[in-house]
Amino acid sequence: MPAKPMPRRYQSAAAPRSHTGRVVDALGLAIVSGQLPPGNLLPGDGELTETYGVSRTVLREALKTLAAKGLVQAKARIGTRVRERAAWNFFDPDVLVWHARTGFDPDFLIHLGEMRMALEPEAAALAALRHTPQQLEAIWGWMRRLAAPGIGPDEFISADLGLHLAIAEAAGNPFFRSISALIEVAVLDILKVASPTNDPVKLAASVADHRGIVEAIETRNLDAARAAMRAVVQKGIDRSKF
Repeated sequence: MPAKPMPRRYQSAAAPRSHTGRVVDALGLAIVSGQLPPGNLLPGDGELTETYGVSRTVLREALKTLAAKGLVQAKARIGTRVRERAAWNFFDPDVLVWHARTGFDPDFLIHLGEMRMALEPEAAALAALRHTPQQLEAIWGWMRRLAAPGIGPDEFISADLGLHLAIAEAAGNPFFRSISALIEVAVLDILKVASPTNDPVKLAASVADHRGIVEAIETRNLDAARAAMRAVVQKGIDRSKF
């Protein structure tokens, strides 16, 4: 299946920077897309170095990176084998982006939504508890962009993502900041499937729902922030089913 083009910020961070990153990106995408299925041995080192035009040192570094992501496992005198999906690190930003580039299936989107449901309502509650004045202003800045008249699909996605990530930042917990890639990929793909910008009624409802989160954070109402975020995430899950 051909990879879908992604906005620059969602492309694999490794791909443009080095020969190693280029090999990691190509092999990782091939594994996640199923071109190299779980259980299969990768081609030998000689074939891979020729295919990608890199040295054995570069190839070894690339394979180490893929192994750290849980995608492959090397064994002496056997070779490097693609691991079963259960071993993959789905919290790794590259692994998530490779899934997005190959196209999420509905079940995967639902699973992403379930992870958002487990994480984001509590992040909103903690943001209500801990936010600084500067963080609150950043959150309102994204909210104002989200509510801008005549907003287009790309601008809506950018503002929606920015708002959710600013809330995660204001939670004051490094684990929420580290999980930001999960939030980014989930929100991006759900909005690509069902953006509300072409329907004034849905757009107004989405803006109002997000404003409810921000107002609860501003007033430090933990329960209201948690409930408002839960409602927004649930609507995203519902949209991903279609």
